[in-house]
Amino acid sequence: MAPVRRLSLVTDEVHALRPERQAGALRVAIATQDMKNLNAHFGSARRFAVYDVGREEWNLVEAVAFDDVSDESGEHRTEGDDRIAPKVEALKGCHLLFCLAIGGPSAAKVVSAKIHPIKVPQPETIQEVLLRTQMMLRTCPPPWLRKVLAQAGGAEQKPSFEEED
Repeated sequence: MAPVRRLSLVTDEVHALRPERQAGALRVAIATQDMKNLNAHFGSARRFAVYDVGREEWNLVEAVAFDDVSDESGEHRTEGDDRIAPKVEALKGCHLLFCLAIGGPSAAKVVSAKIHPIKVPQPETIQEVLLRTQMMLRTCPPPWLRKVLAQAGGAEQKPSFEEED
């Protein structure tokens, strides 16, 4: 597989290539072909737009690009032609992965990297994905998201119902 290209916004020499995530923000990867829409299967995605998403704002962290991708046919190529492991490695540190589809073996690799894959039934804009993620953060997140938030350092302390002396 060709090397992974990482494109990130840098404002000056002080900022790192991959900025530190703010506490409580989720690092979200979105499978895309055009950097405008969630419109790709995991295996065939040429790019992943990576954002840090908080309750009030989101920031583009980087775009991760791949030249050698699958063709969405579901057919595996020759032995040793692994396109999935480099993608999973490039996305390490992300909490959520949004894509149109992901196969079972790929999903298992993503989950073992502590990334929660989310299949979206039809293409939508990246902005819609980010707004929906923010809405989940602002309201009552589902249990799986509360677990992800705890890993991201953003879980609010639950009040204790025990009396203190």
